[in-house]
Amino acid sequence: MNHSNNINSTFESQRKAIGPIPIKVRLQQLVKLEEWIQSHHQEIVDSHFQDLGKPKPEVDLAEVWYVMSEIKLARKKLHQWMSPKRKGVSTITLMTAQSWVHLEPKGVVLIISPWNFPFNLTVGPLVSALAAGNRVIIKPSEMTPNVSALIEQMISDLFEPDFVSVFIGNSEVAQSLLELPFNHIFFTGSPAVGKIVMRAAANYLSSITLELGGKSPTIIDETAHLDMTVKKLTWGKCLNAGQSCIAPDYILIHHSVKDAFIEKMSHRLNEVFGSTMEKKISSPDFGRIVNSHHWNRINSLLEDAIDEGATLAHGGGKNEENKFFEPSLLDNVTSDMKIMNEEIFGPLLPIISFESIEDCLAIINTRPKPLALYMFSNSKKNIENVIQHTSSGGMVINEVNSHFSNLELPFGGVNTSGFGKTHGYEGFLSFSNERAMLKNGRLSMISLVFPPYTNWTKKIIRFITRYL
Repeated sequence: MNHSNNINSTFESQRKAIGPIPIKVRLQQLVKLEEWIQSHHQEIVDSHFQDLGKPKPEVDLAEVWYVMSEIKLARKKLHQWMSPKRKGVSTITLMTAQSWVHLEPKGVVLIISPWNFPFNLTVGPLVSALAAGNRVIIKPSEMTPNVSALIEQMISDLFEPDFVSVFIGNSEVAQSLLELPFNHIFFTGSPAVGKIVMRAAANYLSSITLELGGKSPTIIDETAHLDMTVKKLTWGKCLNAGQSCIAPDYILIHHSVKDAFIEKMSHRLNEVFGSTMEKKISSPDFGRIVNSHHWNRINSLLEDAIDEGATLAHGGGKNEENKFFEPSLLDNVTSDMKIMNEEIFGPLLPIISFESIEDCLAIINTRPKPLALYMFSNSKKNIENVIQHTSSGGMVINEVNSHFSNLELPFGGVNTSGFGKTHGYEGFLSFSNERAMLKNGRLSMISLVFPPYTNWTKKIIRFITRYL
């Protein structure tokens, strides 16, 4: 049986198995998932190191802890999330009716996950899908084969195929999956592939959640605390070697503090990862580029920027053999350079100086809306100006990345950076249908406006439409 036939048969078995999944069963599934992760923690760490050179603390924080937080929150609040949401009525004709929202699973859902945070961005959505009572098919990334194989093992250990299944493979597997009429598709990846997913979903009018990316700017004004800013940016930019959809992509900095920032950032990078190439390459705290293709893409961005007049303010070291790329600062960057017109997804940080906040707004607002917008400032006026005159999936002030870990906040993009929200209750809602419910009894005010339209009836309708 080829993969297409296998995919089709699994999909059909899941579709036939659709039915109410009691809250008790959903909670049991989450507990089993939690226990499996705890008992296979070292394997999770090892697989990420094999695929991405990811340090154990990063795996613990950005992969395992996040997923465990999603599970714990869902277990704690699932009864509350599933409870009917009572609603009022908006017109006197329904004053005798009861109204509420009933949350039901969407059905059979597809999760297509990326390679950069392969466990987090696969199992996190899975938690939401299971909490909402769905059947699930997962397509993990073929670019992180060790993590994908471990996810496949986990699903095989915990679930029957007609409940949750995994299909590993290249774009042909993804294409076969996208030809099926899923009730919902959850995709995390690039805007280019997101468009393909969206077109496929349109064939069946499937609902979708797109977690994309783009170029997330960082504004640093003249009031920012530079030492704090530098420490946070070093962590936020260098996490997973910059291969993050919410990584600070480029810096917009007030001209009066640019030189000081570059000096402090350079010092911090040397302090954290080593002052020589030998120390940087051997650092246990810095990951690797996922493969040679992406390494060459990042290298081409760097070389193009320098050829076009950018200055290498720090870094530039690289080693293709072990897919290492040194965190690098680029000064004298202009908006027309290639590095400013595509998502970097690596440890390069372009720097553009500005005279006023309005200069920043002009740069940001002429580009696609970003997934995240970061700002370091102690000026309430400047902060409010940016909030009011920009749009982004999320905005983070005097911090980076951390909004992702706050499960009480909706996470997602806007337009080209994605749409639909996830995390916590928002993730549960993404995989749920909010079913409007209304119940009335024998006595109903609405009957007063039924035909035939007598003079009395017309008076009632005229009164309702004019005054109520």
